[in-house]
Amino acid sequence: MASDKNKIMIAASLVAIFLCYTFYIYASLPVKNFTANEAVSKGKRVWQEKNCGACHQIYGLGGYLGPDLTNEYSLRSTDFIKVFLNYGTPAMPNFNLSEQDINHLLAFLKSIDASGKSDPKTFTIHYNGTIEQ
Repeated sequence: MASDKNKIMIAASLVAIFLCYTFYIYASLPVKNFTANEAVSKGKRVWQEKNCGACHQIYGLGGYLGPDLTNEYSLRSTDFIKVFLNYGTPAMPNFNLSEQDINHLLAFLKSIDASGKSDPKTFTIHYNGTIEQ
């Protein structure tokens, strides 16, 4: 009987700890009130629909076939990026994107670029799973 009470107390303690930790994580998010404009949101949707993250990275997360695009917008001209998006390369297929989709992707890449520099080698990983540069 005492063993069952101990198990219940341990389970209740673990649930309480889990709930407290979850509240702490979500209460201390670094970006709470970011609102993207419509073009950025549509660009993100194009990014997701075309599965760009399978080959490319943002903030060091994603595939490794293509380059990390976090700061590519400030490194290259928009015309340079448009050529890649319009025609593809031997490693990147031509997705036959409309001019509007290309402009939305450019808005998305510009917003990501404006968020800061991304070099995963310089990230500090905190005990709660968040990262800081």
